[in-house]
Amino acid sequence: MTLKSQHIPRATIQRMAVYIQVLETLQRDGKEVISSELLARTCDVNPSQIRKDLAYFGEFGVRGVGYYVQDLIGSIKKALGVDRVWRTCVVGIGNLGRALLNHREFKLRGFHIVGAFDCDPFKIGEVVSGLEVICSRRLKEKAEELDIEIGIITTPPERAQRATNYLVDAGIKGIINFAPARITVPDDVTVEYVDFFHHFYAVAFNVTLNLQEG
Repeated sequence: MTLKSQHIPRATIQRMAVYIQVLETLQRDGKEVISSELLARTCDVNPSQIRKDLAYFGEFGVRGVGYYVQDLIGSIKKALGVDRVWRTCVVGIGNLGRALLNHREFKLRGFHIVGAFDCDPFKIGEVVSGLEVICSRRLKEKAEELDIEIGIITTPPERAQRATNYLVDAGIKGIINFAPARITVPDDVTVEYVDFFHHFYAVAFNVTLNLQEG
């Protein structure tokens, strides 16, 4: 699929992920066709936003009919590059790292966690969710062997950059950082930060605002 624009807003990509989630739920419920109006209401956006987002990736839908759910799911996944398996590893096998290793949804979404790494000698050799925890210093060696493409960092903040360096040295070009710390990477490495407290702050702000208006 050829993108109509190489400059796709980050918010559009995030909404596309929501569209997939909603469409898959509709598909499980037996829905075969959906209008942009209904899809928009379900996703809590307006119909013009749906059409604008999809227009970045091509032409979708049939005038007067709507979108074929299965076809649209396939098209969005292809556009986002998630119509294939991504081999992934977790660096930092604490509580969060263990929770991610045990999270079945990763594999269902095409992200197969194939490696678990930690620098703690008491954790190395332990088996978590079927994966042996390997010393982080061996990441470069194992990344090539396991064909790892994406790294997930779940270390304490003070160890996040060291984990990043191991991943970069291993040639991994995509990093998801759950550690509450900013990391430095080369220009050709993509980083996404996941901070749960951003959502807590947003909820706290909106609740406070509603209370003040009430």
